[in-house]
Amino acid sequence: MTVLPDDGLSLAAEFPDATHEQWHRLVEGVLRKSGKDVSGTAAEEALSTALEDGLTTRPLYTARDAAPDAGFPGFAPFVRGSVPEGNTPGGWDVRQRYASADPARTNEAVLTDLENGVTSLWLTVGPTGLPVSGLARALDGVYLDLVPLALDAGDQAEPAARELLRLYEAAGIADDAVRGTLGADPLGHEARTGQKVASFEGVAELARLCGERHPGLRALTVDALPYHEAGASAAQELGASLATGVEYLRGLYDAGLSVEAAFAQLEFRFAATADQFLTIAKLRAARRLWARVAEVSGVPAAGAQRQHAVTSPVMMTRRDPWVNMLRTTVACLGAGVGGANAVTVLPFDHELGLPDAFARRIARNTSTILLEESHLARVIDPAGGSWYVERLTDELAHSAWDFFKEIERADGQAAALRSGLVGDRIAATWAERKKKLARRREPITGVSEFPLLAERTVEREPAPAAHTGGLPRVRRDEAYEELRARSDAHLDATGARPKVFIAALGPAAAHTARATFASNLFMAGGVEAVHDPVSVDAETAAEAFAASGATVACVCSSDALYAERADAVARALKSAGALRVFLAGRGEITDIDEYVFAGCDAVAVLTSTLDRMGVA
Repeated sequence: MTVLPDDGLSLAAEFPDATHEQWHRLVEGVLRKSGKDVSGTAAEEALSTALEDGLTTRPLYTARDAAPDAGFPGFAPFVRGSVPEGNTPGGWDVRQRYASADPARTNEAVLTDLENGVTSLWLTVGPTGLPVSGLARALDGVYLDLVPLALDAGDQAEPAARELLRLYEAAGIADDAVRGTLGADPLGHEARTGQKVASFEGVAELARLCGERHPGLRALTVDALPYHEAGASAAQELGASLATGVEYLRGLYDAGLSVEAAFAQLEFRFAATADQFLTIAKLRAARRLWARVAEVSGVPAAGAQRQHAVTSPVMMTRRDPWVNMLRTTVACLGAGVGGANAVTVLPFDHELGLPDAFARRIARNTSTILLEESHLARVIDPAGGSWYVERLTDELAHSAWDFFKEIERADGQAAALRSGLVGDRIAATWAERKKKLARRREPITGVSEFPLLAERTVEREPAPAAHTGGLPRVRRDEAYEELRARSDAHLDATGARPKVFIAALGPAAAHTARATFASNLFMAGGVEAVHDPVSVDAETAAEAFAASGATVACVCSSDALYAERADAVARALKSAGALRVFLAGRGEITDIDEYVFAGCDAVAVLTSTLDRMGVA
């Protein structure tokens, strides 16, 4: 029988502490095997990942990666949560979005969702959603004293707010029982539509009314989604929202509200993406930044930022939309761990039109499973103390503060929007990201990676038209969606998709990896890959190509077989009528027209290929 020491921890004391330098030496050895002869910090940098905003994710974080004290949950600087419980007590508010223009349809969806786990409602009102006059019908049967409401009404914010307040009064709801946000966001509406804010007086009057009569109701929403949907980085999203919030504080103060009362009237809305750590850090950094604004305003206790996180529309795809369930699950996890007070999971078919009942069910159940089965809300600030998260939070906060200062130097958010400063900075960021998407450095499952050309198209009733005229709305899948649309049109017109013949050389062991790579690349643009027969040579390539119905071909094999056979096979393919012969890999082979490889500009290759095929 083995007898353990009284102090079990002393067993670990027998092993010496590993040092950072020892880890460096181990990394150096691994990198040398891959042909990289680097040492010391250079070895660590070789494994680092560059993010937007000049940030870098390193492969190892230790206690040496110091970050400012995050404080305690519910206390300034509120990094660990705006309330002592981290989120709202019991977890975050499960807030479902409704954008149908039909009050009866909205009412049916609302009642179903409330019975099955949704805890608050987010209603789009105005030209892109419900008519103001339809609010009463949409909310028929809803216990307004129990269900918080959030309005998103654009330039209809004031009449929509007045109508909602009328409904509360007609239902006999006590003033202090009203909860939610009226959603006035004049600068957010301007960012979306390009329409200048006419006057802040009406919004200020709503804020004054909420402060005096409805302590559980906020008048304004600082919506960062217009910036995120235009392609902003995390720091730009935070900086623009911070500048907007400061602009609203000034407007409310000038209208006669106290500083504390002005802070109490704002709720912030941020995008949650499938980059879970960046989402966590973004929400934590946002609270720290807003706490700093409250501190310099002389009311540090008022800086507890109320946050509504929405799963990113930018990451949602139209092709293979089922994968969106995975994206929104990770985004919801990031939002919950990051301390959002309310979370909206957009349905997986969000980009296709109005969601059906199944999509809404999956959306609301995403939060339910994370809360009730994964118990995410049982731990306050579960990411707190992680050297990586704390460091990323600090670096992101500094980058966002720099962008905020740039906007302030341009006379504030309204002036920066109208001068084009905000739009130009965001456009430059999106242009760089588009390059990564085009080269598949940022893969999109089901779109740029592992596309399914034979998938059945998911049809949905069109949603009301979105606002136009302001900042653009971008999507990660936009370039590939355009290519796929061209392929679909060709299919409708001719009964067949454009095709590429995969001319694989040698045994499967030699060509499978590159044949799979090439097939995925071409199918991302809607070009069907024909790999039949399994292998060809100079004698059989022409006949196989003619039988395939393809107009272009891609040679796939190992470098050794390329040197022996690629030229002859390429000549045979061209003699059979191939408009262009590609090769999967790199090299200098006389009869090869173009090379495709990991990191090549897939969008450019596919666009030019469809052009040569005559696909309109």
